[in-house]
Amino acid sequence: MSHIGPAAAPISPASLRVSKWARIAAVIDISLVRSIEIIAAALVALETAILFAGVVSRYLVHQPLTWSDELASILFLWLAMLGAVVAYARGEHMRMGALVARVSPSGRAFFDALALAVGIAFLALIFYPAFDYARDEIDITTPALEIPNVWRAAALPVGIALMLALAALRFTRRHRPRDLALAVILIAAIAAVLIFAKPVLGAIGNYKLLVFFVVLVGACVLAAVPIAFAFGVGTFAYLALTTHTPWSVVVSRMDEGMSHIILLSVPLFVFLGLLIEITGMARAMVDFLASLLGHVRGGLSYVLLGAMYLVSGISGSKAADMAAVAPVLFPAMKARGESGGRLVALLASTGAMTETIPPSLVLITIGSVTGVSIAALFTGGLLPALVLTLALAVLIWWTAGRNEASGTERASARAIAWAFIVALPGLALPFLIRAAVVEGVATATEVSTIGIVYTFAYGILAAIMFRQRIEWARLWPVLVETAALSGAILFIIGAATAMAWALTQSGFSRDLAANMARLPGGGAGFMAVSIAAFVVLGSVLEGIPAIVLFGPLLFPIARQLGIHEVHYAMVVILAMGIGLFAPPFGVGYYAACAIGRVDPAAGIRPIWPFLCALLVGLVLVAAVPWISIGFL
Repeated sequence: MSHIGPAAAPISPASLRVSKWARIAAVIDISLVRSIEIIAAALVALETAILFAGVVSRYLVHQPLTWSDELASILFLWLAMLGAVVAYARGEHMRMGALVARVSPSGRAFFDALALAVGIAFLALIFYPAFDYARDEIDITTPALEIPNVWRAAALPVGIALMLALAALRFTRRHRPRDLALAVILIAAIAAVLIFAKPVLGAIGNYKLLVFFVVLVGACVLAAVPIAFAFGVGTFAYLALTTHTPWSVVVSRMDEGMSHIILLSVPLFVFLGLLIEITGMARAMVDFLASLLGHVRGGLSYVLLGAMYLVSGISGSKAADMAAVAPVLFPAMKARGESGGRLVALLASTGAMTETIPPSLVLITIGSVTGVSIAALFTGGLLPALVLTLALAVLIWWTAGRNEASGTERASARAIAWAFIVALPGLALPFLIRAAVVEGVATATEVSTIGIVYTFAYGILAAIMFRQRIEWARLWPVLVETAALSGAILFIIGAATAMAWALTQSGFSRDLAANMARLPGGGAGFMAVSIAAFVVLGSVLEGIPAIVLFGPLLFPIARQLGIHEVHYAMVVILAMGIGLFAPPFGVGYYAACAIGRVDPAAGIRPIWPFLCALLVGLVLVAAVPWISIGFL
């Protein structure tokens, strides 16, 4: 028998076995991921239906569903964990790849293997504590449904096990054995050094926090380890090597961070934002806004600022605020020449400025833990956010590229009027959402479901009345995308909450408060250090945990130094927001990158001018108390 071309090399039985195993692993991998995607997408739809049914039964029928919030909470943890699994399968957990991107291809391959190995190590370490934590919930019964709470808690070990299974299926198929071996050796060496250094770590007091939460976490972040895993590794290592805290505490803190009911608004607002795009509502709003400001240099950037100012605070979550706005404006802004890095930098900056706008959960939390009037906080929060908005607007005017408005002529009055009529349903949506919250029709968690139903109705009417083509075929992929994006965000928040708890248990918060009370310079010195401290704290803590931890300690000191509590609250919240969105550690920055579908490395350079503008606005708010208390 003759051959065309070079003779085929003999195939050994070993290579056949490897090839067969690779094919089997690939089939199992694909089948497993598709099954998880189906369940996660169904959970998004089910959560929407349950919460909207709760609104209808309570407000229209006047017969509240006592079990709806409880069932939504149970399913939410499953959605968060299965969404995290989908994000893990897709490689969509956020990471900082700026430094790794500069090394050689072989170096990047090693860091990819290292990131995989670190993730596997963290997941393996917390699997049994997660299983133990879920088992302890067997004897706890939920109040409304009267079922064992293990049905909710089981989401944690199941999600972790699924991620470990996917990692095992891909361990040798996507990475060279040499890189994997080096990564394992490096991790083992670092672990051995930390174990042998336990006596030294115990002798240096709270300076050991620098080892775990600055050096170790920072090294993982810069090595392109997913942010959630970097936070988790640092927290676990600190608790395991320097305390006698049960390991299950890490899991319980992650559970607390991920399952806060207000965070359920994150996937629902992500879904709403994507649904607005599918139905064409986004295009109608963008066309109208472009007819007004499209000919202005940086016009749509101003629109993004205004939109974030309008919708902020509705959901209680900055991630949800960004998810409601970004999908509407980003496609048109990119089409007009804006880069993804600059867009995500602007989005993150607008997220940092909006937490003082009522109704904000952080404002409510401050009032509840410090005794400050919530009504006064609501009144005082609007103007400080406006000052930071104007600071960003000045920067946009100064730096916006002319390419965004290139080729765009000023629209006629008739064209603007028609665009307004077409866009009116979309423009009314933020006001509808805010009115539903203010009037008590729906909670901050439920209100997004009203927007979803409203947007569905708009899409159906637009298809019938205007013959508008609606891409309903995209609905299922959008549900899967919503689950993956939400899972990536919530897993980061869960890991950050565990790290925040570890910092609190170390006594760091008490020491910080005591040292700040002794600062020179009186109120001005205290305010300056508070700004610096909360910028740093904001980079690792979500707003509510940070306020709960430090509010009761620092607000009495501010009161003693003659600083108005509302003024101090505004300064603290804005400083914390800047830290939350400042790379490389700010969790909010990575959430903005995930929502904008932009590599975090692309936004690093563009975001610094925006952060500087925010700092200028913050200094102005801190220096002029009237901005915060002038209308009280």
